[in-house]
Amino acid sequence: MTKKELWLLILSLCYLRITAQISIVPYPAVLETMNGTFVMSNETKIVLVSDPLKQNEAEVNQFTGWLQFHFNINLQRKNTLKETQNLLLIYSTGQMSEKYELNIQPSKIIIKAEGAGLKNAFETLKQLIHGNNNQKAIEIPSCFILDSAQFKWRGMHLDVSRHFFDKQFIKRYIDFISMYKMNVFHWHLTDDQGWRIEIKKYPNLTATGSQRKGSMIGHYRDHLFDSISYGGFYTQSDIKEIVAYAKTKHVTIVPEIEMPGHAMAALAAYPNLACNKGPFEVATQWGVFDDVFCPKPETFDFLENVLSEVISLFPGEYIHVGGDECPKSRWKKCDNCQQLMSKENLKDEHELQSYFIQRIEKFLNKNNKKLIGWDEILEGGLAQNAAVMSWRGTEGGIAAAKQKHAVVMTPGSHCYFDHYQGNPVSEPVAIGGFTPIEKVYDFDPVPVVLNEQERSYILGAQANVWTEYLNSPASVEYAVFPRIAALSEALWTVPENKNKQRFLGSIQEHFRYLDLYQINYSNAIYGTQAIINKCENKPYYCLQLTNTLFENGVNEITDSLLLIETETGKHIYQFPLVLDKSFTGYAQYTRGGKAIGKQCFISFKHHLACGMPVQFKTSPSKYYNQGNLVDGIKGEYPLNNKQWLAWNDTDMEATIDLQVSQTLANITVGFYRNEADFIYLPSKVKVYCSEDSVNFNELDILPTIENNKTQYNYTFKLPNKQYRYVKLVAICPTMSDNGKVGSASSSWLFADEIEIN
Repeated sequence: MTKKELWLLILSLCYLRITAQISIVPYPAVLETMNGTFVMSNETKIVLVSDPLKQNEAEVNQFTGWLQFHFNINLQRKNTLKETQNLLLIYSTGQMSEKYELNIQPSKIIIKAEGAGLKNAFETLKQLIHGNNNQKAIEIPSCFILDSAQFKWRGMHLDVSRHFFDKQFIKRYIDFISMYKMNVFHWHLTDDQGWRIEIKKYPNLTATGSQRKGSMIGHYRDHLFDSISYGGFYTQSDIKEIVAYAKTKHVTIVPEIEMPGHAMAALAAYPNLACNKGPFEVATQWGVFDDVFCPKPETFDFLENVLSEVISLFPGEYIHVGGDECPKSRWKKCDNCQQLMSKENLKDEHELQSYFIQRIEKFLNKNNKKLIGWDEILEGGLAQNAAVMSWRGTEGGIAAAKQKHAVVMTPGSHCYFDHYQGNPVSEPVAIGGFTPIEKVYDFDPVPVVLNEQERSYILGAQANVWTEYLNSPASVEYAVFPRIAALSEALWTVPENKNKQRFLGSIQEHFRYLDLYQINYSNAIYGTQAIINKCENKPYYCLQLTNTLFENGVNEITDSLLLIETETGKHIYQFPLVLDKSFTGYAQYTRGGKAIGKQCFISFKHHLACGMPVQFKTSPSKYYNQGNLVDGIKGEYPLNNKQWLAWNDTDMEATIDLQVSQTLANITVGFYRNEADFIYLPSKVKVYCSEDSVNFNELDILPTIENNKTQYNYTFKLPNKQYRYVKLVAICPTMSDNGKVGSASSSWLFADEIEIN
């Protein structure tokens, strides 16, 4: 090791030590480091200096209880200031806000805050504490912090309909929200797959609506079910206990009672609320269903009675009514609905949904509550005082803000924590999508298209945790952590204080904090990605390794990415690696020679078409155009490994120039099939060959087809002749095929590697 490299290593380790000591998530508004440390022990005295009404006792008791439980330190409580050393002093500000001031000196800690602000100060202090359980003294780095929140609404959602979680885990989930200075828990209590809240006036909602006869297993595309009865609900006593607990954490609960769609559980209990007679059952599969609440008098009586009990349980200002994914097919055929539309002069079923939501809003407003719903409530006209939760991108939020309505941003692109966060091939099954931690961190809830006045209507944002594929507390924790930390900083920290490199460095130290709570978190930030690019001016590809930390300049000196060849066990350190022959191996993130995170498996097969020019008659879809059909890498599922190309309602026609005439033995092309997502196999695949790129001969041969449920390889055995150009045409099915693809359907064709030997 050279002197320069040694100094770089020393500086890097010093930097890591400093950042480890001052690792706070979310990052505060003002942070000034100072010399020295405060030593906290059983000799430390805690004094509430100016809190005559003892309004802060609950926050103090929570913190001292936390210290005793995790570190076996019992702070001494004092009422007067006689000593001058080893003190934790708390000054009430007289302002019940989330702001706080934290001043850590070698002789004392001074906190100026009240209520939620004091709770936030303690959350910061917890993160600054380093030590092991049962340690007699803890060193806390000296610093000065002045902190406040950027956004008013900083939330986390949890769906308990698809999978139910007991009240102990709900309290733990509220703890997660609180520890990151977030303040809203959006509780999704009802849906097609289960009604989870006791309503005393309608006991069948829980007697029938909370139970389903089975559930989907595996992914939706597999359409497999078990026959195990599944259910659960919260009594009103449970609800009151959870609401009271949330109050101690300064977290507001926003309950969601879905309407007019996602109502199968309610209709199973009370079928008279539908447009048709049923019968109905609590849904056993995920998705959207045609049967919804019918907007007739008895339905509104039912919903108002339900909401009356909900209002009595939840003291927050908002009630969430859903309003999303409501098919209109039953309404179009319902005499009651059509008569109501005529009576109210409503031009279509979208306006009927708006009428539905507006009627519910009037009831909520009359009971001193505000209505909030998903962005579909914009369709047909927005209720007068409604707030909008924008999930289908940010467009709904933009439209609502321009109409001077409050907005909570929660776009699927950045805020859906049921998406994959690492390489999908090695991650637990998820609904789809790809939302890594760095993407969450980059989220800005305020669209640039809004002017200053319109921006004032953006309350903040939240992450949504849908649980179709999260069936245990551990799986929820894995989906949430550490992405919740990234979202907390996106919502708490002002943009000028955000720094992704600093955050990703801090989050690694933060993992020790999560270990303290025994949280099941993802370490996907250590996951390695293999990037294969065309070598410049050569018919070869090059392999480059990267990962989230290296892309953002974190740990480049102390850590490394290791490539191991399977056949020889040889370690390869130099990149890029020229792939001029087949290669099988795996990549791994390493620190001090120790592997961290999941392995990235690499299988490259060299063949005659590798690196050769490809021309398409019709360009692939802009949504799936990052792949390469001749890079030696087979496409995998899930689809976001960027190996697939896709065509929507059009054929794939690819012409490959092999540069020179060669005797060809066979051609293999891969396709993906998932009819649940309208992805179909080609109705026919044709192979053409040519010597001059003008005169192509169609080869009258049938393929042999191999498949492993979703991926299909079509292999064509070629005649013993020489060709330079090969053209493959895959016909995309667009007409009815045994009732699977309708003439009005939008069908997709997904293709991966074209292998020529």
